[in-house]
Amino acid sequence: MENWDEVRTAYHVARVGTVSGAAEVLGVHHATVIRHIDALEDRLGVKLFQRHARGYTATEAGADLLRVAQTTDEQFSQLAGRIKGRGKDVSGELVVTSIGGLSHLLAPALAEFQQGYPDLVVRYLTGERLFRLEYGEAHVAIRAGAVPDQPDNVVQPFFRQDFALYASEAYVARHGLPADSTEFGAHRFVGGDDPETRAPFLRWLHDTVPPDAMVFRSGDVHAQCDAILAGAGIGFTSVLQAKALPGLVQVMPPRTDWAAPLWLVTHMDLHRTTKVQALLSFLKARARGWQDD
Repeated sequence: MENWDEVRTAYHVARVGTVSGAAEVLGVHHATVIRHIDALEDRLGVKLFQRHARGYTATEAGADLLRVAQTTDEQFSQLAGRIKGRGKDVSGELVVTSIGGLSHLLAPALAEFQQGYPDLVVRYLTGERLFRLEYGEAHVAIRAGAVPDQPDNVVQPFFRQDFALYASEAYVARHGLPADSTEFGAHRFVGGDDPETRAPFLRWLHDTVPPDAMVFRSGDVHAQCDAILAGAGIGFTSVLQAKALPGLVQVMPPRTDWAAPLWLVTHMDLHRTTKVQALLSFLKARARGWQDD
């Protein structure tokens, strides 16, 4: 419906039965009520009310519309109550989005954060799609790469994710280690499946490793890591994740041009809400530990 005010006006006319009564409930002039009813009937092309000396009675079409309007009005009232009740609480739904490669860090962190707030429901959304904060698709986004520049967003530094080349102990036992990149052609590599990737370490791998040596490709960073662990070849994983995985050997140490700066992004309308601020403070404290590891 294009104009909820008109529908809401019609609902109150049907409920109280008179224009003057609806005007009193809505706090508007009776002429406004009549204008809303006339405009709504014109738009729908049907009569919603029978006018008579005692007031207005809904027609069959009017009664059908007004049943929906009543349900909607009640839902709006319930929603307003929930919003007011949660304005200063960490409760309700909290939606966080990031690239999938951060889930090994963020999922445990979000679970720990939630333990302190039993009324909180966490939704953690991952993927390559850029979730639109201005449309309310998420409360907090963790983004990688260049500083996000979408309008009306609040952007704060999070931490820098370092990457290095790794191989499994089993791979090293079978194939040894390359002394430097000139020996890459004699080895097997695990990498991404998107030649247009924005990840700096995967771009470097694509530009440096001979195509014939790239024997395992996947668009899923967790699948890449699993393949490295299984001995499929040499590949990138984050330094933090590698520390938690037994059996990995660092082939080349992290480089600054492989690193991915991460940003905490919120929309200005939600940035100061209690639950968003609570999560931002928690994640910043956690990131200091990640950066020092």
